[in-house]
Amino acid sequence: MAVDIRKIKKLIELIEQSNIDEIEIHEGEESLRLSRHRVRTSVTEVAVPPTPQVTPPVQPSFTAPAEEKESTPATSHAVRSPMVGTFYRSSMPTAPPFVEVGQKVKIGDVLCIIEAMKMMNQIEADKAGTIEEICLDNGQPVEYNQPLVIIS
Repeated sequence: MAVDIRKIKKLIELIEQSNIDEIEIHEGEESLRLSRHRVRTSVTEVAVPPTPQVTPPVQPSFTAPAEEKESTPATSHAVRSPMVGTFYRSSMPTAPPFVEVGQKVKIGDVLCIIEAMKMMNQIEADKAGTIEEICLDNGQPVEYNQPLVIIS
């Protein structure tokens, strides 16, 4: 089968300029199929009825009231992982960590590194404040959208 790349390129150009999504050409026993998959988006407005307020049943508490409040305060902000990878607090094993608990940071300061597919990705602060918590240990796997650092 002799493939003429120029003809195929010309067919691709013609498909791109038209509304055709797929074309199949047969010449004797040879055939060629070209298709493109367009991303079609549509916007649909849906009226969502208000959710009724449901009061959860009261569970007996076996912890002291002071221990119950382990969630982050409303003023805290979690910097979340934009990818799956491995969490590192510093650029090298012998280098000091980028940030420590109690340290003040400003927008754009490097907080940590996430290694994904052999690429080192610096994660920067998207809010100014004080480092309240570092959620992971060095070298620990991290999932997408998992909290990395809490800034207050």
